[in-house]
Amino acid sequence: MSESILIVDDERGIRETLSAVLRDEGFSADAVASGEECLKAIEQRAYGCVLLDVWLPGINGLETLSQIRNSNCDAAVVIISGHGNIETAVRATKLGAFDFIEKPLSIEKTVLTVRNALRQRQLEFVNEELAAELQEEYAMVGESVAMRALRKQIAVVAPTDGRVLISGESGAGKELVARAIHAQSRRAAAPFIEVNSAAIPEELIESELFGHVKGAFTGATAAKKGKFELADGATLFLDEVSDMSANVQAKVLRVLEEQRFEPVGSNTPVSVDVRVIAATNKLLDEEIEKGAFRSDLFFRLNVIPFEVPPLRERLEDVPLLIEHFNQRFAKAYGKKAKRFDEKAVEAMQRHSWPGNVRELRNTVERVVIMHQNHRVGVKDLPAFGDAEPPASSYRFPSFKEASDAYHREFIQRKIEEAGGNVSRAAELMGIDRSHLYRRMRALGIGSKGERSVAS
Repeated sequence: MSESILIVDDERGIRETLSAVLRDEGFSADAVASGEECLKAIEQRAYGCVLLDVWLPGINGLETLSQIRNSNCDAAVVIISGHGNIETAVRATKLGAFDFIEKPLSIEKTVLTVRNALRQRQLEFVNEELAAELQEEYAMVGESVAMRALRKQIAVVAPTDGRVLISGESGAGKELVARAIHAQSRRAAAPFIEVNSAAIPEELIESELFGHVKGAFTGATAAKKGKFELADGATLFLDEVSDMSANVQAKVLRVLEEQRFEPVGSNTPVSVDVRVIAATNKLLDEEIEKGAFRSDLFFRLNVIPFEVPPLRERLEDVPLLIEHFNQRFAKAYGKKAKRFDEKAVEAMQRHSWPGNVRELRNTVERVVIMHQNHRVGVKDLPAFGDAEPPASSYRFPSFKEASDAYHREFIQRKIEEAGGNVSRAAELMGIDRSHLYRRMRALGIGSKGERSVAS
């Protein structure tokens, strides 16, 4: 961001004095005598701050400010005036002025105001960059029929306050959907608060959600606000909601019904206005049948159901995802983006991606970091790249049996690569360990990669 200052004042003495002072303070300073000259100057050079007098020959300072804000100039504007009044200050603020100072000018105050204005603009630039990075990180990439339908559903649901339950496999993009709903909602300016129910120990989840008062339990040395209170007026994302205990499920149900709760160790209720979006990679109907999930909580959460398709059901999106992650990670690591050749892309489209988009993302990141050449071929991809389903798979009578056979072989190979360490194998595949264990059980694979007796 530029630290050049433009001084706009029709008094020559003020222009010369401010220019000299600001240069002594390490700034670059230019000075002009009218609004018209100011507008020409900002077209020719980027300024960090404009010190703009109200009373000028020709167009006055407020009109000049209005035209600055309608231009491409993003400088902080400080209004200065020898005839200051509340009305002028209010008008200047509404037009986007950073501050308003009166003549006779205090040199110390003017320099301090300029520094504060530049600091504020720097913070705004950083926030804009972070927002852009966040938007890129959570972009919903894909033009398949499934993705277009999902985006259309989000556009319809987001402006409401209806509760949403997002279902889908691990790594499919449930958090992306939740963030997209929040970003397009009336609560978009408020925080997006998330809780991963599976990642928080059972003994801490209640405090995490509802907060606690000082002394509520051993180690509670200070009061703490819970996620529900932090999400007041905002959106709360309950990820892996099916992993909540029966006790916590009952308390969440009560909050959804009453929009209030009591922190741990307190008898004083806290009222909140929270939009809840929940997500799960389990079939809640089955969890209800097993007695692991409350049916009344399910009906409270499942006002608007969303189903995120696994990547294997939208393989036409793989080329777009490859390029998205390729560009993103190249930028993040200061590298030149790779060129995935046609056969490499085709190989990646043939893969069934048991870890979904997360697995694809990790694969592209690994290639961007580790591959030294600009061009990426099939041989440069991880083990799956040149792996076709075995010829013997065509003897299977159904697609599911053939797919299971391929997945069984793939998982066994990855576990062998990881030396029998299931956690490491999950990392290699870009999926959660819990998801890998479930797939192993479903496919009859033992913890060391061997086929179990059940198979």
